[in-house]
Amino acid sequence: MALLVDIFGYLSVILHGLVIVAQSMTLGGLLFLVFLLHPLSSRLTQGDELERRVVRLTRWSAWGLLLAELATTALQVSVLMSTVDLPFGNVMQASFAVAGSVKIACALVIALSLGQRTMARPLPRVLLLLVGLAELAAATATTHAYARLDDNTVLMLVEGLHQFGAAIWIGAIPCFVLVLRHLQDADSLRLVGSRFSRMSIIGVACILVSGITMWIFYVGDAQGFYGTAYGVMVGAKVAMFIGLLGLGLGNFLVTERLRKGRDASVTRMRRFAEVEIGIGFTIFFAAASLTSVPPAVDLTTDRVTLHEIAVRNAPAWPRLSSPDHDTLAISQLQTQLDQDAAREHQVAQSATIPGSGILPPRNAEDIAWSEYNHHWAGIFVLLIGFLALLNRAGMRWARHWPLLFLLMAGFLLVRSDPEVWPLGQEGWWIAWRDVEVAQHRFFVALIILFGAFEWSVRTGRLKSERAALVFPLLVAVGGAMLLTHSHQISNVKDQMLIELTHTPLALAGVAAGWARWLELRLPGRGGRIAGYVWPACFMLIGVILLWYREA
Repeated sequence: MALLVDIFGYLSVILHGLVIVAQSMTLGGLLFLVFLLHPLSSRLTQGDELERRVVRLTRWSAWGLLLAELATTALQVSVLMSTVDLPFGNVMQASFAVAGSVKIACALVIALSLGQRTMARPLPRVLLLLVGLAELAAATATTHAYARLDDNTVLMLVEGLHQFGAAIWIGAIPCFVLVLRHLQDADSLRLVGSRFSRMSIIGVACILVSGITMWIFYVGDAQGFYGTAYGVMVGAKVAMFIGLLGLGLGNFLVTERLRKGRDASVTRMRRFAEVEIGIGFTIFFAAASLTSVPPAVDLTTDRVTLHEIAVRNAPAWPRLSSPDHDTLAISQLQTQLDQDAAREHQVAQSATIPGSGILPPRNAEDIAWSEYNHHWAGIFVLLIGFLALLNRAGMRWARHWPLLFLLMAGFLLVRSDPEVWPLGQEGWWIAWRDVEVAQHRFFVALIILFGAFEWSVRTGRLKSERAALVFPLLVAVGGAMLLTHSHQISNVKDQMLIELTHTPLALAGVAAGWARWLELRLPGRGGRIAGYVWPACFMLIGVILLWYREA
């Protein structure tokens, strides 16, 4: 239980992200069935079969929502019971527990009731939509809007509109892609594409209206946008939303050509929709991360100013030499504790206790150590992007560039957490209690995996087309997880300035992953262009890392 409390903050963000994904797919699937597929089923080739497939996908999404929400509620209840010493019955009366129970019940009803027979009759369809509406209402009770003292009702309606827009657009795209895979004739493609475009436009409008409203109430002003963690994460969502709009516009143009009876690339529409799913799900995890920080309007002090951002990001030569491990604050504190214990003939205490919640001390050498790590990582990534470009240009010898990932992984594994084995005194296993250490190891594992897979693909050791997709997927996942990455630093401004650097790293990682996906999946000129975009994104990541400063 103690370990659960230690990792609660990070784990709750991940689980909440999974809940949002499953909720959007469940509600999006319902809306897709009721307003698109069922009305058009009789006019589509294989209409009944398509409806069966989408029903199955939506039911699986509902089961996923049930499990994710059950895990989230159980985690929150367990932590609250262990920290506040309240009985189970009292905890279950809390608003989050009531909302979670309602969402679980709604997901169960949808999973058990949804079927082709249900879709065939108007009343069951309406009842299922009402169950979905109840789930959506319960979801708004776990947002910032529910906790606001002013304008509570308005903000909850706005939150509901925002989540509805995400469901009818992003949440329904998996169903759209599934249907596109099995449609062959132009008339069916025209019908489905046109109807889904209209649904998507409704979703975009809902997101825009609600998003602007929430910006006014939660961010407030320009400094709240660039000077707080909440504002920066909103900026990341906006950047990805713009990317989604670009992809959506491309698909809209395809559907318009189909509607007018002209030739258009359905393959491009499918591939763009696949990328929309990936970026959309990344936005959902960014939204989950937003729930872990207060709205910008509530943070009236410790905001970062433009001057502080400019000073922190002033050009400086990369730090390519490392301070000695003995000069770090933790090492010095441990040395002092060892000396004190020796004088008292006692066993020395550890300078750090993983998962204790006590922030470790930091000095100038710790900052230099971290900057050194980031700058050398930047050199690795810059070389990776450059060699990938050379390989793309036809230089066969450069195909071994993924091996640099393995070197970088070894470097980061040793140096990311100097208080942990093999450099520090903390044991390998006990250090997992530290959320930041666990996140670093997760990223190292990702680097090893996509480096090994991509090298095997480039050298012909893995010939499967699916194996080639591992690299872009893991890169995109790594970028998404970087949006949830946190640092244990007591100075709020310093932590915020670090996040200002990590956010563009995450966005570039997401862009690189999905550009590589398009290179592999999209034929023709579009795929060739994407083949140059993702190495450029890697080089951009390298430059940002070389620019990284903590002081």
